Amino acid sequence: MEDYLVAEYRQVGEHDLGLFAIFDGHLGHTVADFLHSHLFDNILNQPEFLSNPEAAIRNAYQLTDEKILESAAELGRGGSTAVTAILISSEKSVKLVVANVGDSRAVISKSGAAKQLSVDHEPNKERHSIEKKGGFVSNLPGDVPRVDGQLAVARAFGDRSLKKHLSSEPDVEKETIDENTDFLILASDGLWKVMSNQEAVDEIKDFKDAQAAAKHLTEQAVNRKSKDDISCIVVKFLS
Repeated sequence: MEDYLVAEYRQVGEHDLGLFAIFDGHLGHTVADFLHSHLFDNILNQPEFLSNPEAAIRNAYQLTDEKILESAAELGRGGSTAVTAILISSEKSVKLVVANVGDSRAVISKSGAAKQLSVDHEPNKERHSIEKKGGFVSNLPGDVPRVDGQLAVARAFGDRSLKKHLSSEPDVEKETIDENTDFLILASDGLWKVMSNQEAVDEIKDFKDAQAAAKHLTEQAVNRKSKDDISCIVVKFLS
């Protein structure tokens, strides 16, 4: 298992924060472990976090990847995808900021309708930028597209040997949490390869307990013969 999860709450000033993430490692677990230990601290330590969380997240993703590459001798040649979700609660509002690199996904349910908040960074979608950097995307029969014939995602932390052709810049999306918001699903690609966004939402729409809902989605992915590691977090909202 090369996946690491975060689900915790902290307080920053007058704001209550919910911190949720899935880090799906490849070629070992060390980079995912590093992200688990450091990424949220790096985000929250950005001076502009409360005033401009999107910029803080982008800066922290870049800073964290630089630290990973500097530590390649001990962390190894592997890498990790990431999807992070931060709930920022104040007296006036609750907002959600989602960021990701790679193919771990965030899906929110609004009045029963699935909405994807993350972007699947697939090599074919980013072929132009990869080739512009001097890399290539392989499309071999019976295999998925891969950066330089190796990695099946176009963005990731780490992967020192591919970094010239690989980005760690996240896509960032904001969402307001209101009375129509049901729940949030974060999951690694092991779930999404065998289940659509709407199928996942429909599977757990009647669950009251978030942990039981996450367990159910994982079990359903196994039943559907998913071959990858499967990690899942469900965050329920009170309507």
